Amino acid sequence: MSLASDMSYSVPASSPSAAVDRDAIAEIFAQIACEAGVAVMSVYASGCAVRVKPDQSLVCDADEYAEAIILKRLGELLPQFPVLAEEAAAAGKRTVDGDAFILVDPVDGTREFLERNGEFTINIALVVDGAPVAGVVYAPALGRMWVAGRAAASCLVEPGAPPPPPQERRSIHVRRVPGQGLTALASRSHSDPRTEAFLAALPLRERRNVGSSLKFCRLAEGDADVYPRFSQTMEWDTAAGDAVLRAAGGVVIGEDDRPLQYGKAGLQFRNGPFVAWGDPNAVRA
Repeated sequence: MSLASDMSYSVPASSPSAAVDRDAIAEIFAQIACEAGVAVMSVYASGCAVRVKPDQSLVCDADEYAEAIILKRLGELLPQFPVLAEEAAAAGKRTVDGDAFILVDPVDGTREFLERNGEFTINIALVVDGAPVAGVVYAPALGRMWVAGRAAASCLVEPGAPPPPPQERRSIHVRRVPGQGLTALASRSHSDPRTEAFLAALPLRERRNVGSSLKFCRLAEGDADVYPRFSQTMEWDTAAGDAVLRAAGGVVIGEDDRPLQYGKAGLQFRNGPFVAWGDPNAVRA
């Protein structure tokens, strides 16, 4: 994968997103994620039954309770945007219309949730013209949130509490690749031979296995450099983390050597392989 010299990560002035207040929408997402976090943590504390969906992925009560809250609140606060959410999609809804829509993963990292390691997130993102332009990744068990509008920031917030105002959050940005070697992040639950081969070819200093969309957030904070993913993901898995990383100066490159695209209805909203980089100048062929 290479980085094309004419690649632009800005939104064209003619785009529908030119009329979208990315920061205001991110604030709404933050509020809703905190509300959903209460339901998620209630199930986390009490335990739940696990079911296997037709695609062999796992679902539990936390996914369904959180999604119901998120969809209700999005309908109240952002009714102008169609929404595609993971559990609704599993039940047969796999279509959104128009150039702007919202993607929801109510509990990203269900395996991490069930293993009780805290590395699961609530993901909400706005996609415009195929790119995630606003998003929130919330890790309720860790009490940490990452918010992306025009810029990226992180903060501490407990489930049910109001998110701190923007001026009280920590601005985050990716780092340049350090001279002593890369820190790579890999999925805790979904490794595969192609990922292992890709990582083996890099000048690595360190490798860490991390669950859920937290990998994008670690890159965005400048805590790591690269995250490859060659096994299947869906758009709702990645959009919010991708929004945070892009807002922090990073990139997510697909197999076509371009930023990962969203709204792939013809592929039932499946992503192809991708590599997320903190420093765009580090993108490798």
